[in-house]
Amino acid sequence: MLLLFSVFLCAACGLVYELALTALGSYLIGNSVMQTSVVISVMVFAMGVGSLAAKPLQRRAVGAFAAVEAVLALVGGLSVLVLYLSFAWLRVYMPAMVVVSFVVGLLIGAEIPLLMTLLQRIRRQEAGSAVADMFAVDYIGALVGGLCFPLLLLPTFGQLKGALVVGAVNAVAGVVVVLWIFRRQTRRSVRTGLLIGVTAVLAVLGSVYVLADDIEVTARQQLYRDPIIHAETTPYQDIVVTRSTAFTGEPDTRLFLNGDLQFSSVDEYRYHEALVHPAMSGRHESVLILGGGDALALREVLRYDRVRKVTLVDLDPAMTRLARGFEPLSELNGHALADPRVTAVNADAFNWLRDARERFDTVVVDFPDPDTAALAKLYSVEFYHLLKQVLKPDSRVVVQAGSPFFAPKSFWSVATTVGAAGYRTTEYQVDVPSFGNWGYVLAAPGTDGAAPALRLAGDAPRLRFLDDAVLRAATVFPLDRRPQKVRASTLMDPVVLEYTRHEWQNY
Repeated sequence: MLLLFSVFLCAACGLVYELALTALGSYLIGNSVMQTSVVISVMVFAMGVGSLAAKPLQRRAVGAFAAVEAVLALVGGLSVLVLYLSFAWLRVYMPAMVVVSFVVGLLIGAEIPLLMTLLQRIRRQEAGSAVADMFAVDYIGALVGGLCFPLLLLPTFGQLKGALVVGAVNAVAGVVVVLWIFRRQTRRSVRTGLLIGVTAVLAVLGSVYVLADDIEVTARQQLYRDPIIHAETTPYQDIVVTRSTAFTGEPDTRLFLNGDLQFSSVDEYRYHEALVHPAMSGRHESVLILGGGDALALREVLRYDRVRKVTLVDLDPAMTRLARGFEPLSELNGHALADPRVTAVNADAFNWLRDARERFDTVVVDFPDPDTAALAKLYSVEFYHLLKQVLKPDSRVVVQAGSPFFAPKSFWSVATTVGAAGYRTTEYQVDVPSFGNWGYVLAAPGTDGAAPALRLAGDAPRLRFLDDAVLRAATVFPLDRRPQKVRASTLMDPVVLEYTRHEWQNY
């Protein structure tokens, strides 16, 4: 039973290494489908190579297995740190990820024939029965490891420390437990050497754990031009806030999600005025904001006295908590989340819409660009169809749609997708210095009638950037950025994801 428990723990640790590598790639590079595919395919291939390579070691299975587990604990425990440093300083993330994935897979694969040999020795049973027992426990361990990673390790330790903790567990389970079980069948010199080795591995992992916060801060700062004033990794994303004195002399606070700039405090008012106020030209007693967890769009909505209720739906509770309680952000958004008219909901917007029953006058859709599969579903025909169930016949919807200049196919695909879902649309663009040229889609439900007019409401507050003249000019696109023949994006065919990745890859 003790050996099967060791198999269980080793299997759980192996799956955590795999999940940690795919999650880190998604945070740093985006393109979660590609990261997952590369890590899994390389690791599975390497496991096969490792199984073959371990066959000659079966004659000395105890020592070989303990040595393999010690090396796996060291490599797996340090894998996230090594890849993060490679990304921050060397800019060779993908090659490093392939190498680390291969080495981890090679070592995991070597476990299998060695474990089978050990299990047959201790249980003295037929090979078939030993294999069945081993794989049953192995699969259960994988289940537990897969659940512990998002539910326990990430929230408690974070990615870097979580991998180190798992490495330590792996070392104890794979070396100490096995040596104890087979202590009478292993020479003292072998036991002593392996125990010294695992002690060294635990010392390395423990030392790195103590220094992990300082290492992470130093490496993360390498990725950003300005000093970091807040950073955290949540189960959903990597959040970084920087602050510096801009060229204008005023403080420049910037928010980054997974490395992508979300706003600069120097000119965010241009983006958010252009996003919110054209949609508010219709009725706006009740407003729904999807995304926008920084509460800057919410700030603009709350400037209207006629607004009676606002519901903000954002996936990450850490983001809304930051917007509510982190002074550089709460001051910038005017403490909008403290307004009694506001209800903040932390939920996936797609799933939230499926159960929503209330109807709204105005909807502001402020998601990050669709550069991952999870975000692409929020730019799909299906999503905009779901959105209809919370709209009134005269409601207005506005969608941030990316840059018509840097990513024209992506922009026009969003507009095409909204239209394909049964909306009348008006596309427009403005210049936001920190972003460049940026575009939006104003929409109204129904295909009959004129496209929604781009204008300000009669009770619009005094704005810093936007007026009716700017809005009239905003609908004019230059010759090289006018509507393109692109496809609508759906859940089964998320073409906006491919457009976005292709167009932004050089920027």
